[in-house]
Amino acid sequence: MQDARRLWLDSLYVSEYFSQSAQKLSFYSWYGNAKLFHFHVPEDTVLLRWLLQASRGKGPECTSMEITVHFRHGAPPVINPLGTRFPANATVRPSYNISITLSSAVQNTTFVNITTPAAGDWFIAAHLPEAAGRIEVKGFSTPCPYMFQADMFVLRLTDMPVLEPGVPMPHTVVSPAKPLHVKVFVPKHAAGMQFQLSSCVTSEQKACTVRVLLGSITLPQSFQRSLTCTGSINCSLALDSPPWEKWLQIMVESLGPANASVSVEMLASFTVCRPGSTSSFLNFISLNQSQAGARPAAGEAPHNVSSQRSSCLQSQPVVREDLDVVSVRYRLLNGPSVPVSSLSPTLLLLNLNTGMDSGGSLVVNLLLNKTSVSLANATVAACVSAASPVLSPNATRNCSTAFSQGYPLSVSTSSAEAMLIVLYPQTDDWFLSLQLLCPKGQGECSSAEAKVTVFAYLTPCFNDCGPYGQCSLLRRHGYLYAGCSCKAGWGGWSCTDDTKAQTVGTQNLATLLLTLSNLMFLPAIAVAVYRFYLVEASVYTYTMFFSTFYHACDQPGVAVMCIMDYDTLQYCDFLGSVVAIWVTILCMARLKKILKYVLFMLGTLLIAMSLQLDRRGVWNMMGPCLFALFIMVTAWVHHGAKRRHCYPSSWKRWVFYLLPGITLAFIAISVYAFMETNENYYYTHSIWHVLVACSVAFLLPPRDKHKKPWAWPQKLTCRYQICQNDREELYAVT
Repeated sequence: MQDARRLWLDSLYVSEYFSQSAQKLSFYSWYGNAKLFHFHVPEDTVLLRWLLQASRGKGPECTSMEITVHFRHGAPPVINPLGTRFPANATVRPSYNISITLSSAVQNTTFVNITTPAAGDWFIAAHLPEAAGRIEVKGFSTPCPYMFQADMFVLRLTDMPVLEPGVPMPHTVVSPAKPLHVKVFVPKHAAGMQFQLSSCVTSEQKACTVRVLLGSITLPQSFQRSLTCTGSINCSLALDSPPWEKWLQIMVESLGPANASVSVEMLASFTVCRPGSTSSFLNFISLNQSQAGARPAAGEAPHNVSSQRSSCLQSQPVVREDLDVVSVRYRLLNGPSVPVSSLSPTLLLLNLNTGMDSGGSLVVNLLLNKTSVSLANATVAACVSAASPVLSPNATRNCSTAFSQGYPLSVSTSSAEAMLIVLYPQTDDWFLSLQLLCPKGQGECSSAEAKVTVFAYLTPCFNDCGPYGQCSLLRRHGYLYAGCSCKAGWGGWSCTDDTKAQTVGTQNLATLLLTLSNLMFLPAIAVAVYRFYLVEASVYTYTMFFSTFYHACDQPGVAVMCIMDYDTLQYCDFLGSVVAIWVTILCMARLKKILKYVLFMLGTLLIAMSLQLDRRGVWNMMGPCLFALFIMVTAWVHHGAKRRHCYPSSWKRWVFYLLPGITLAFIAISVYAFMETNENYYYTHSIWHVLVACSVAFLLPPRDKHKKPWAWPQKLTCRYQICQNDREELYAVT
């Protein structure tokens, strides 16, 4: 939760402080490793200061580290620390970032200042360098904790003067250290804005020099407009397509002497665009209702044509349909095809201003109906922009508005389809502008019209991360955003980069190694059955079965087969592995049967409980192993003391069975704990399977000398007891 504290400085300014809890940083392998901070900058903020605090632990495992911090306004930053490829048709603008180095000091404090920041959502993402790819067993090593915390200080005006459109407004800049801040509201359908500054006079009656900054700073790119005025001559600045229905900040600062005040007069005027008749939703409804009734009169057609010629845009009604979290579909009420002419642009509004839409990908797909275009060389130019649309044909070619750079698209008879993917679109009203352009001028295609089919939607992950990725929904407090976690060596934002991808043959080989290596449990099962250890043989069969099908389901590529839920297979595999070790060591202890089977059952229940709590913890395996070893050593000491010599007493048992089995077990643990990485997992883990299964076959004790294989006790005439003496085994082990 954010914490805000206010400190009143004077009658005009107020300072606010927002803080969020520190987060533990992770090494970067995908977007989920970046820690996100979400802040909201209030309106009329004139100064924003970030306080970035990074720290690390004090242990010997902590080394010098470089932390990368990314900033963005309106949406989470789009980052690419690994240098992978983005999907085709995706537009990427590098994020603004800084680096914080933790060397000898355990803490680093950095300030980042932004004057006249844009109001709304701001995001910070921090992460460590690229992950090494080593698979670490939880509990074997203690990673160094690297912590990061971001705090935000804002200074805002409580009563910022409002510049009324069309009304000259005199103001005074007291000194260069205290610039003047005013704001003007941009109405809807504003096609242009004209700002004029005049009557610039200093208190010393000298020629004044002032600098005017229009707009707010946004990151990673800022399109703040600057104007320098010298002397009493009027200076002005024209802006095309200012942001609709937003407050526009204007800052005037004096460039003269420190003790001289400056008086200026400001004037802001707007050119308003009159939409065409199709912009009215009510007209659309009445048109649908009248289709079954009387037809329009013949004289109404020229009126509609003249209306289109006199209007500066033709707006198409669009309905937003919320499908799921970060999932929206836009439906055109007039049908998927929209008419596009050269007289005025066709405009579609894509609403992404709910505050929960910036964590996905905006996809816009255009398809030109070739039969609808009479001119072969004509092109339909499109522009996707935020805050305000592009309204003039010249601006459509570079797709820029007053304070932002849009995303251009174009379709023609030679290339009838175009797609645009906007990753993490900023929270705002987005506009799609389409206009028909001709190579020899607009007069050439004044009577032409094109039909363009528009498909627009917001999705958490483009193409659902493809066949080699998994789309994960991430959360920071109440904010939700999505990211792709790639598999089988694939990388990139949407798992489309195949630079390090595994071939299909490699994927099949990995699946075969990880599954067929479990067949090495067959010798252990055969030995257990031959020696009449049926419970142990059942446990080994259970482990072999679920380990085989768990690894068949766990594969990242196309060679995947899941016979049941993945989580169930994983749990059964982990349970079988630990229980197999547990029963093997207890079997080696040569306990009384009733005690052995009680420990079998009790240990299995406790292992099942601990794995449910944390199935990847090292003590879930080491704990039962150590306890079983303690029982085994205690039993062996007891047997040896009773027999008055070492137990087991046969040197052949030690040389040919116990020592090889123990050696294989230690090698298996070393491979499992210290050698596995993401790249070599498929063969190192297969080696683990083979070594563990072989060690079990060596470590199982021999059967009772006085019990023949599969010799069942004969059924006596006495019905109340079996008259066979199952004495405690005290024989020499061979």
